[in-house]
Amino acid sequence: MESRFRVLLLISVLSLGLQGCGVFGGNKQQSASDEPAATPSPAEKPVIEPQVERRKITTPKIKSSDFELGAYGGILGIEDFGSNFVYGARLAYHLTEDFFLEGTYGRSRAGKTSYEQLSGSAQLLTDSQRNYWYYAVDAGWNILPGEVFIGRNHAYNSAFYIVAGAGRTDFADDKKWTVNWGVGYRVLANDWIACHFDFRDYLFTSDITGKKKTVNNLEAGLGLSFFF
Repeated sequence: MESRFRVLLLISVLSLGLQGCGVFGGNKQQSASDEPAATPSPAEKPVIEPQVERRKITTPKIKSSDFELGAYGGILGIEDFGSNFVYGARLAYHLTEDFFLEGTYGRSRAGKTSYEQLSGSAQLLTDSQRNYWYYAVDAGWNILPGEVFIGRNHAYNSAFYIVAGAGRTDFADDKKWTVNWGVGYRVLANDWIACHFDFRDYLFTSDITGKKKTVNNLEAGLGLSFFF
């Protein structure tokens, strides 16, 4: 009887030990299987993928030469002697992008005064005395540099400038000390050609009509210049 009890006790202990091993072994397998598998992180993508059309941009090639030589023509209003054709030449030296020096030489020919036209035969000036020429040395300032647009696909560099200076006028066999001022607009057609639109006022003292006074000779002209 005692031996049977020992056998049953031994069987019970062995069965409990096997169950414990199964429990511990199962937990190890379960904990290993619960671990998530390592997966590579997806590449980061932008929320919006822009569709940018690349444009070909051509930068303006402006010559670095500082000298500008040009010619011009227009209308000169000689006070008391009507408006007449004028032509001339200009040479400029650009000190910086904003400031420049300019020398101008121009020629014209005076018409007849209203008194000469009404009298018919009276002549205040001879033919040779009606020749009108002048020179001036000016300082200029590009006060509004920018661009001018022609159509949708063409843009040209431009500048609005002012000038002022002094010089001499030779008219009616007399040489007059002359001061002048003016404004202009320059448009670069390409890297070495520029177009000019100018307005100038030349002032000097004259007594040709018998009364000494300061005359204003207004000039408006178009010009073409070349950088070198």
